[in-house]
Amino acid sequence: MLFTDRTDAGRRLGEALRHLERRDPVVLGLPRGGVPVAYEVARILDAPLDVIVVRKLGVPHHPELGFGAIGEGGVRVISDEIVRHAGVREAEVSSVERAEETELLRRAGAYRAGRTRIPLRGRAVVVVDDGVATGATARAACQVVRAQGAAYVALAVPVASSDVAARLGGDVDEIVCLSTPALFSAVGEWYGDFSQTSDEEVVALLSRAPADGVTAESVEVDAGGVPLTGDLVLPSGAGAVVVFAHGSGSSRLSPRNRAVATALNRAGLGTLLFDLLTPGEEVYRANVFDIGLLSARLSDTTRWLRNRVALPVGSFGASTGAAAALRAAAAPDSGIGAVVSRGGRPDLAGVDLSGVRAPTLLIVGGEDTTVIDLNRQARAALFCENRLEIVPGATHLFEEPGALDLVADLARNWFTAHLLPPG
Repeated sequence: MLFTDRTDAGRRLGEALRHLERRDPVVLGLPRGGVPVAYEVARILDAPLDVIVVRKLGVPHHPELGFGAIGEGGVRVISDEIVRHAGVREAEVSSVERAEETELLRRAGAYRAGRTRIPLRGRAVVVVDDGVATGATARAACQVVRAQGAAYVALAVPVASSDVAARLGGDVDEIVCLSTPALFSAVGEWYGDFSQTSDEEVVALLSRAPADGVTAESVEVDAGGVPLTGDLVLPSGAGAVVVFAHGSGSSRLSPRNRAVATALNRAGLGTLLFDLLTPGEEVYRANVFDIGLLSARLSDTTRWLRNRVALPVGSFGASTGAAAALRAAAAPDSGIGAVVSRGGRPDLAGVDLSGVRAPTLLIVGGEDTTVIDLNRQARAALFCENRLEIVPGATHLFEEPGALDLVADLARNWFTAHLLPPG
């Protein structure tokens, strides 16, 4: 064993890369295992973090042999020599490209969860993976980054075979590798913990990572004496902060909520996503639907946040989290300036609906007929400024193409109109 886990490897790699701080770099992690390493590198360098998603183009009937690679932004790197020697026809090249581009866009969209890809033109870029065995993916990533306009490309890995590290030197301006063992068979043998990185972890790390003009940190919220884990993101000059209350069966890692949060961040709004329940509490299903408990946690969290940042606070709730947000907003001293509900169950807030004074936006999918009716009934009980927006063709989770983007736009407009000063 050389590294305890990817976090340990990333911290040690970040220290070895401090000389690049003066270049104001962008850090790119190769998903999935490279992202936890890259996260630590970005944190140490105080640099923005993104993923570098590439797809190898394999020779038909011999896919392990790559004749090129593609990246986002229409970037393609093709080896004419391999295409010629392998006898790959132009139609086959196009067919392979189309198939891989579909998968590339799917993965990039899933990992970023609504975040915009960081432009690389003219920037110094550090490509990070958790280790290099054959070097094929790392080489393709560096070539794609160069084709995307990067002015300086560094490849940084904790461990690699000595021969691969030497071969990759011609594709980059710099290689930083902490260890090149003479006997190398697999990356995982150099880690104590080399467990698989999930897509959810990649999404969470990207959301928490530094970005240009944005500060992001993991926080521990004191909710009535109970410590709850949260992720606080504050864009430079943020004018307000929105607290997210997730629904049943979800958590602060919800890709849908994080996609909305990213849209709010781009509009200059801070966001706090936190877990309403501790891991021990989540195992009891009744807690997930205990609106009194959830709203109390949200109220405590709002007070904690207002003591930390002197900014207006809004609340975004999904499913049962919407009921918790509305019940919390009904308290006379709630401090909540606006509420947005996504696919929510505001009816579960009961008689507290009449006490809500914060302007409230209810967003429901057009195909979510039962919840539409419940929202209409709840709206009749609200005496505050309120509106019901129905997203055509969307189901309860807004998984249809473009549906979540519309939710984010509606939420952004509502919060900016009611939390930010006019102008």
